Amino acid sequence: MVGFTMDSHQHHDGAQARDIGPGSATDASRVTATGHHGHMSHDHGAGIAPGAHTHHSGHSGHSDHPDHSGHNGHSDHNGHSGHAGHTERFRRLFWIMLAVAIPVVAASPMFAMILGYEVPGWARWIAPVLGTLMYVWGGSPFLTGAVDEIRARRPGMMLLIGLAITVAFLASWGASLGVLHHELEFWWELALLIVIMLLGHWIEMRSLAQTASALDSLAALLPDEAERVEGDDIVTVAATDLRIDDVVVVRPGGRIPADGVVIQGAAHVDESMITGESRAVRRGVGDRVVAGTVATDSGVRVQVAAIGEDTALAGIQKLVADAQASSSRAQRIADRAAAWLFWFALAAAIVTALVWTALGKPDDAVIRTITVLVIACPHALGLAIPLVVSIATERAAKAGILVKDRLALETMRSVDTVLFDKTGTLTKGAPAVTAVVPTEQFSVDDLLALAASAERDSEHPLAAAIVAAAAARGLDVPASADFSSSPAVGVSARVGEHIVEVGGPNLLEANVAQELGVADEWRSEGAIILHVLVDHAVAGALRLADEVRPESLRAVDALHARGIHVVMITGDAAAVAEHVGAELGIDRIYAGVRPEDKASKVRELQDEGRTVAMIGDGVNDAPALTQADVGLAIGAGTDVAIASAGVILAGSDPRSVVSVIDLSTASYRKMSQNLWWAAGYNLLSVPLAAGVLAPFGFVLPMSVGAVLMSLSTIIVALNAQLLRHLDLRP
Repeated sequence: MVGFTMDSHQHHDGAQARDIGPGSATDASRVTATGHHGHMSHDHGAGIAPGAHTHHSGHSGHSDHPDHSGHNGHSDHNGHSGHAGHTERFRRLFWIMLAVAIPVVAASPMFAMILGYEVPGWARWIAPVLGTLMYVWGGSPFLTGAVDEIRARRPGMMLLIGLAITVAFLASWGASLGVLHHELEFWWELALLIVIMLLGHWIEMRSLAQTASALDSLAALLPDEAERVEGDDIVTVAATDLRIDDVVVVRPGGRIPADGVVIQGAAHVDESMITGESRAVRRGVGDRVVAGTVATDSGVRVQVAAIGEDTALAGIQKLVADAQASSSRAQRIADRAAAWLFWFALAAAIVTALVWTALGKPDDAVIRTITVLVIACPHALGLAIPLVVSIATERAAKAGILVKDRLALETMRSVDTVLFDKTGTLTKGAPAVTAVVPTEQFSVDDLLALAASAERDSEHPLAAAIVAAAAARGLDVPASADFSSSPAVGVSARVGEHIVEVGGPNLLEANVAQELGVADEWRSEGAIILHVLVDHAVAGALRLADEVRPESLRAVDALHARGIHVVMITGDAAAVAEHVGAELGIDRIYAGVRPEDKASKVRELQDEGRTVAMIGDGVNDAPALTQADVGLAIGAGTDVAIASAGVILAGSDPRSVVSVIDLSTASYRKMSQNLWWAAGYNLLSVPLAAGVLAPFGFVLPMSVGAVLMSLSTIIVALNAQLLRHLDLRP
């Protein structure tokens, strides 16, 4: 956080150190402003110093992620080509096997018997020959996976699938050769199993590839070339050749080639691909800009602060890649369920064989046992979790929500307490003029214009706030001259024929002037109070405070509507915190808390039995983010100080927290529905296939079981796709 001491802009005792800096500030950018002087040597671009990204722990480990190394000039964005290759493989294999399956099914004697026609003698070997082709070629991904699971001694989904198609294949050949009962001719079921499984894998791989494609599109945003300033010349170089502290020219409409700081010019920058916010943001001298964003209306010169793997885009890509690789609780449940199902199917098959044999029906024992093994194929269970997680991750990334840890996303649905860090989260983290009270001789606009004129040449954050307020009201700020600043007093300038001064209590004391009556009220609210003097007489007062984000109230209201307890924590004095808390309707406030003590406050809430989500800027809040059940770093799309957070909110809108909760709830609901459907199908169909209802005259036919299995897979896939309709816009 950026802090400074206001000897001249002092507003009340004990609250001189104001925490008003952007959340991305580093300790090196702390500023001490002894007094309100003009061309002071504070870092006006606090938190955006060149090279700042090189120290973020959030990027540790990028060297282990070669797919994004320098982005390879961005000419070949193949970091996620594995998913694309798998997608193409399963797509091609699916369509080929579908074409082959048609004659296999049509020439299958069992299928012909079901529909009431006969297979000609000349065609009786079509199903065995083409069925063998399907088993060897179309079944190869599953057979390979089964062998891997056997070698690893971890039976699971692939082993079950491989077992099912192998049993169907061998039984069908036995029936075709007359060795086994004709009812064990499963060629059409084998064809259907393989085609459905390939379809399911294609859907899954396509979903994963779509997510990866969204990541690769971020890499594609980076230009291949940049215009570097070399002395008096501008030289076109490859973007990968840029180094820290290089100065590059970004022309109107051009993409910024590397993270950096604007050192000349100003432009509205389209950052929607990073933050998800549609409006272009004004970036001027001292402001940080991010690689891949677009200078829409003007040209700027940018000093490079981060390149290659240290850029925000590379960080975002690694985040989502890590999220896809991380294991969630639901995924672990699905994996265990697959292993349990293998032993369940194997035990059911053994029991089926023994019981039917004991009943003196060995033929039925073979038929029922093989049917159990074929029907137990858990393909729907295999899709139940990965497809939901993949789609949820993709939807989140497009909404500016970067899921670093899947377990954190799952936990968000059970959070009952949200703890906001105030500065830079609920507030903008910078001072703003919140009230202007003139004396009778002046209007609000006149007073603000005079103050802005006097402050125009100052680099103090409060001066910038006053000038920005005048600009926001579209005021015509008159020219000033003879600017001077006095430490611990204020600034002075000649505006027209008048001397205009702006400062705190020491300025009033020096001019033997009295503050306005409204100052007491503002002081009780913890605001910063400045008075404007014209020709040494008080002309009015300005109230400045860390401005509350307009979205914060809606975020708090939305959380309350979901029954969530909202808590605010800040290092500010109690008066400041209580004013913001009252404005937003915060349930509990922790004020005057040092950064190193924030984690203990999180622990205090957890000791009350609460599940806590902590939202902070990811810098000074790192211990608290780690302590919380879920840590969310806000505004980190351009900060990427992410090591301690499980979820990253690329934008600065606190309402995104509500979006994360909604996504967590919706994705968990889809996972539960899919798990119950997929596991329920197997738990129900296997006993029926084994013949538990045979005493009542019902035995599940293999054909019906195969159809039900196909429908189960399709239903699970379609149910997961419904998650794409979730609206995550704040």
